[in-house]
Amino acid sequence: MHPKTKDIQKRYEGFLQTHCLWKGNTIYGLHQFEIESKSTKIDIAFNEKLRLGKYIERFVSYQLTHKKSISIICENIQIQKEKITLGELDCILLRDEQPIHLEVIYKFYLYDPSVGKTEVEHFIGPNRKDSLVEKLDKLKGKQLPLLYSNECVSYLKTINLQASEIEQQVYFKGQLFIPFSNKNLQLSILNPNCIAGFYINKKELEQFKDCKFFIPIKKDWITIPHKNVAWLNFNDFSLIVEEYMQRKFSPLCWLKKQNGELVKVFFVWW
Repeated sequence: MHPKTKDIQKRYEGFLQTHCLWKGNTIYGLHQFEIESKSTKIDIAFNEKLRLGKYIERFVSYQLTHKKSISIICENIQIQKEKITLGELDCILLRDEQPIHLEVIYKFYLYDPSVGKTEVEHFIGPNRKDSLVEKLDKLKGKQLPLLYSNECVSYLKTINLQASEIEQQVYFKGQLFIPFSNKNLQLSILNPNCIAGFYINKKELEQFKDCKFFIPIKKDWITIPHKNVAWLNFNDFSLIVEEYMQRKFSPLCWLKKQNGELVKVFFVWW
C-alpha cells in the first residue's frame, strides 16, 4: 500500500471509530444520523489540500455509498441569492426511500469549567475561538433552516423534492478532551465515549518529562495514535511547542508513556 494510501486509511479508521457527540435528539432537538461504522478498505483519490472539514465529508460520502439502503441524491449544494451564497447543504440522501438533509460535522472540543454554566457550554475549541454551543446555535439557527428558504425551493424542484418531505439530521462526531487536573470527570449529557484524551498547559508539562512526543499534522488529528512515527524527546518537544505558544495555537500531540501507552493530548497556550 502506498504511504499516502496508508495515511488515508488510518484517518478513515480514526473517523469510523469516533463516536457521535450524543444519541437521538437529546441536544437542541438535533436528530443524530445513525449508521454502522464498518471498516472497509478505502479506495478513493483525495485532494490533500482540502481542509479537514471537507476531508471528513469525503469520508462520509464514501461510507454512505457502501450502504445498500442509502443513495446520495446530491452533495455540497450552494444556495445563492442574486449570486451571493447564503450557505451550503452538505448532503441530501434517500434512506429506505425517505429523503434526508444531512449536515456533517466533526469537531475537537476541550472542557473548560470556567466557560458557561452547563456541560455543553463548557466545551470550547482548542484555541478558544469557537465553542460547541456556537456550532449548535449555527446549525439550529442558520444551516438547517436554509432548506426552508425561498432560495432553496427552486433548487429542490430540480431534484423533484419539497422541503416538507425531507427529514433533517446531523452527523455530528467529535473528540472531547478533559483537563489533566480533572481526569475523572464524568459526562452526563454528551457521549462519554467521545472523550479521546486530556489537555495540559505549560505548567503541567514537566510531569511528562519521561515521555516521548509526536505532533501530527491536522489531518492526522483524527488518526488513532500508533508507534510508527518520529518521536521527540521532552527537550526537543518543549522547544517546538514554545513556538506554538507564541502564536497562541494549541497543537494536538501524541504522548508515549514509559510503559508504551499512547495518549492523545492537547497542549494549550492558555
